[in-house]
Amino acid sequence: MRFYSNGKLLITGEYVILDGALSLAVPSLLGQSLEVTNNESKHIKWLSKNSDGRVWFNCTIRIDSLKVEKTSSNDISNKLTDIIKVIREVNPTFLNESGLDITSELTFDKDWGLGSSSTLISNLSQLARTDPYELNNRVFNGSGYDIACAKSESPLLYRLIKNERDIEKVSFRPIFHEKIYFVYLNTKQNSLNEIRKYKDLNPSNSLINEISDITKKLLKCSTLKNFNLLIHSHEQIISKLISKKPIKQELFKDFRGEIKSLGAWGGDFIMASSDKDPSNYFKNKGFNIILKYGDLLI
Repeated sequence: MRFYSNGKLLITGEYVILDGALSLAVPSLLGQSLEVTNNESKHIKWLSKNSDGRVWFNCTIRIDSLKVEKTSSNDISNKLTDIIKVIREVNPTFLNESGLDITSELTFDKDWGLGSSSTLISNLSQLARTDPYELNNRVFNGSGYDIACAKSESPLLYRLIKNERDIEKVSFRPIFHEKIYFVYLNTKQNSLNEIRKYKDLNPSNSLINEISDITKKLLKCSTLKNFNLLIHSHEQIISKLISKKPIKQELFKDFRGEIKSLGAWGGDFIMASSDKDPSNYFKNKGFNIILKYGDLLI
């Protein structure tokens, strides 16, 4: 058996998506596969491979007790067994009828923050025939937009309304998309920690409405100039809310164009829009992973 799920980027609504802001999420062309074959042991033999084919995690788990008998990382194997236990609460026969070799393989680097966890949850949910949103909520307690992207073939408008998901498929590939780039900041941000910090804040309804309005306008934006104005406004609003400087002010003051953080601020990818290819600019500052819109997003 083989399963596959898309990665994701949240273009608007970071943080405030948890409080009902209308947000724009786009699946990535890159993702993660899960391949499952039977073996004659009484164990789950797990391998996780990075995009270069390198094994970055492996473990051996007894199928009956979920005792970890061998692992390259206690933290990761403990998280994996926790996920399996949660699934077994819904489906008691999950991964306990025969020995299995399971290989999970990314097509993006595991440090990029494109959804190594959400794609795993999506794939395991397909294998177990369980609700991926329920599993994601119990394990990670996020908004679920990344789960929506995992099996979507188009960008999405995503909104939480009284703990219910409102998801609308949309078209989002601006006429100027060739002037939009995504730059990896050489740092993987811990989204769980950032969510915990954010939950101590209380964004106003007017702030939520402002971000929702920006999302709607961004979707219909027809010029790079207006696009830049909108993402600049978005940065200013979130900056005040979480008391952090926008990344452009922090690292790229002299950049000719606009820059927006994506997801938890301080790591993973940023979105840069510029009339000219900014690759040399970012490489000169030590950021060598620059992807074009069409090379990364659906």
